[in-house]
Amino acid sequence: MLENLFVGIAHWLRALLGGTGILPVEITESIVFLVKLVAVLIFILLNALWLVYMERKVAAYMQARIGPNRVGPKGLLQTTCDIGKLISKEIIIPKNVDLVVFLLAPVLIFVPTLMVFAVIPLGKNMAALDLNIGLFYLLAIASVSSLFFWMAGWSSNSKYSLVGSMRVVAQMVSYELPLILSLLGVIMITGSLNMSAIIDAQTKVWFIFTQPIAFLIYFIAAVAETNRTPFCLVEGESEIIAGPYTEYGGMAFAMFFLAEYANIMVICAVTTIVFLGGWHAPFEAFAIGGAHVFTWIPSWVWFFLKMYALIFVVMWFRWTFPRIRVDQLMGFGWKVLVPLALANIFVTGIGIYIYKAIGW
Repeated sequence: MLENLFVGIAHWLRALLGGTGILPVEITESIVFLVKLVAVLIFILLNALWLVYMERKVAAYMQARIGPNRVGPKGLLQTTCDIGKLISKEIIIPKNVDLVVFLLAPVLIFVPTLMVFAVIPLGKNMAALDLNIGLFYLLAIASVSSLFFWMAGWSSNSKYSLVGSMRVVAQMVSYELPLILSLLGVIMITGSLNMSAIIDAQTKVWFIFTQPIAFLIYFIAAVAETNRTPFCLVEGESEIIAGPYTEYGGMAFAMFFLAEYANIMVICAVTTIVFLGGWHAPFEAFAIGGAHVFTWIPSWVWFFLKMYALIFVVMWFRWTFPRIRVDQLMGFGWKVLVPLALANIFVTGIGIYIYKAIGW
């Protein structure tokens, strides 16, 4: 029952709307899709709020502190109070800003994340939109977010913001190349851009075992794409205050802040899909006494467990590694990750050729 909980809700809504006989099928499907998008948006926002609290607790644990423990049980309501505080603050607009662009940037920053999550299968048959070119669509939409950071920096009429936004563009464009190249090995093996098909191809063996180099390249490049430590040059506090967000306050700043955690969810969800078997349980291909191991746990539970394990690793990075210099950042991307990704594609191609020649 739990396995098909969310799928069942969608079927129930479709039957409820279609059973009236008043609405055409096209309108019914449009309403169901809109409800799915709203559910995805609520899912993103609630998880972003939780991740802020989670990171505070993880940081506290790693630094031998307690962390939030005053507001609500175990400090669970601390993030909610912070949002209330930010909502009540006035958004101060500096002089000579490009007003329309300045105000649009924090609003649009969540759009790519919402569009990306619309095609991510969070469990079996649990994608709001299952596209045949889902992975290509995801990469294309995700790359647009650098534009909104640039909009924020350029429109702020501040040198700190401008330098920070220029760093965003340089960093995100540089690390998108190895990120995309690292995924080509998986695409070559599966022969598909459909994310459900990529997950189905990992029923027996997860791609983290057949593509370990690609996994490392992708995960490192993805962390750099989210501007997280040790790649947090974008908002180097000791150099440029807060980068593109310097002139933003109140809820406008909070939108950028929450978008960072939403982007972490995206990269960890994609890593789960491409390299960790998606919704498949560990050792799912093996059966003991005729029963498959761990398959009694719903597929979406396995997906979230893997995703949150990766999120913990991203937080672990932040509170372990120091920030690197900008020349080290660019050199590592172009001189190390890109050649490794190209070599991985070459080796994968040879492996596929040998595999087919042997007839396995």
